[in-house]
Amino acid sequence: MTQPRTPAGTTPGTAPRPGLWQPVLLRAAAALVFGAVTIFWATPSVEVMGWAGGLYLLATGVLLLRGIPATGFQRNAAPGKMLSAAGAVLAGGGISLVLLHGDLLFGVVAAAGLGVAGAFELLCGLTLRGRHVLSRDWITSGAIGLGTAAVLPFFIGLGAHALLGVVGGGAIISGVLWVLSGLTLRHDAGHAAGKP
Repeated sequence: MTQPRTPAGTTPGTAPRPGLWQPVLLRAAAALVFGAVTIFWATPSVEVMGWAGGLYLLATGVLLLRGIPATGFQRNAAPGKMLSAAGAVLAGGGISLVLLHGDLLFGVVAAAGLGVAGAFELLCGLTLRGRHVLSRDWITSGAIGLGTAAVLPFFIGLGAHALLGVVGGGAIISGVLWVLSGLTLRHDAGHAAGKP
């Protein structure tokens, strides 16, 4: 019996589905909208910081969780478990930041959420390196999350604007990454379907 053909760079069961570009672009949009808010809001209050940062983490976590089926993984498979853990940590951190406000709280919760989720994404990407179309994106996104988490505690004493700026900077970088990835996936899906 012959194995079904899959796109180059993937293995059976991890081949991207035609709709994979949609959750990737939604994640990019959430990151870029949050990044724009952090740039253009000159003097955010602690409450604004909590709401903006919390909604960003919550949206990213939910979109990550909802996008797992499009990756071709079951939630109970190892990659699905890693991505589920990343999404759950981000969503939980987001809810905490929406409900509770404070510079120290924001710095600790956001750093923990981004760091743990980044570690899971990095691990998932490294595990699937060369075998899934999103493996490099997960590696890069995970590294960005870990880097943001490592730097964030040093800005706790500088207030809401600085804290939002650090998280927003990481969001913009990862948002651009996910836009490029999503557009590439959309282009490839169009070619696979025979569209020019």
